[in-house]
Amino acid sequence: MDVQVFGAGSLGTLLGAILDDKGHTVHLVGRAGHVEAIRRNGVNVVGEMEFTATPSADTEPRDADVSFVTVKSYDTEEAAQRLEGLQDTVVSLQNGMGNEETLREHLSCRVLAGATTYGARKTGAGEVEYTGQGEIYVGAADGGRSEEAEQLADMLSPALEIEASQRMPVVLWRKLAVNTAVNPVTALTGLSNGEAVEEAEDVVRAAAKETAEVAQACGVDLDPSGCSDHAVEVACNTGDNRSSMLEDIDNGRRTEVDAVNGYVVELADARGFEAPVNSTLHGLVSAIEPDEV
Repeated sequence: MDVQVFGAGSLGTLLGAILDDKGHTVHLVGRAGHVEAIRRNGVNVVGEMEFTATPSADTEPRDADVSFVTVKSYDTEEAAQRLEGLQDTVVSLQNGMGNEETLREHLSCRVLAGATTYGARKTGAGEVEYTGQGEIYVGAADGGRSEEAEQLADMLSPALEIEASQRMPVVLWRKLAVNTAVNPVTALTGLSNGEAVEEAEDVVRAAAKETAEVAQACGVDLDPSGCSDHAVEVACNTGDNRSSMLEDIDNGRRTEVDAVNGYVVELADARGFEAPVNSTLHGLVSAIEPDEV
């Protein structure tokens, strides 16, 4: 399959390298320094798997059967504008919520929602560490059966652990509950995922539970207590990992807190109630972000 990954950061580079290694035609779209390193030496993958892949790479997108969008949520609109007219199918594999709606505003092709638990950390130009085996779920953002998602999952298995889901609203909100709980706590404390649970489990649980309660108010069938347990379980299973939000803070970059905790606060607001845990975490992370990015 001809696959493009728009946003060759940690996750995008890893997924592109795996697909290339398994025989798919892969094109990575990333920043100039990373792209130049990949062109010279390929992608060096270490960690859970160790290999070198040789996908094509550029700073500009091209035609493809499917494009996985893996950019930061605040760059989604720009990605959509640059992909316009080039794709048959676009899949958002991003943190935060609302990315699919932004993509659909600019693209006339099929847009699918996606969520993944693959763990990756970019260690340098052309290098990525595979920090944890994961899964990918794809489907219609509003839920229900998607033949396109089923076909895509069939085409990319078994290169990736990928399956089509008819319950993407639940999948997306369950992931959001983890991100609202773990990411800001790690960003504020400088702790790894596992350490964050050790030192601030009550906060992690409260944020995940509150997020699930907002999801329920929006008509999504989530169990708040179950989401609280799930957030702690994910953090413990990825104990040594540093969240993307922590990496952003450490590297002086803008975070995705607006599309994560901020999204929860906005929806709660719109329905006439408060989300105090998410609101506090959103405010604190916003306060330590760089003024200019």
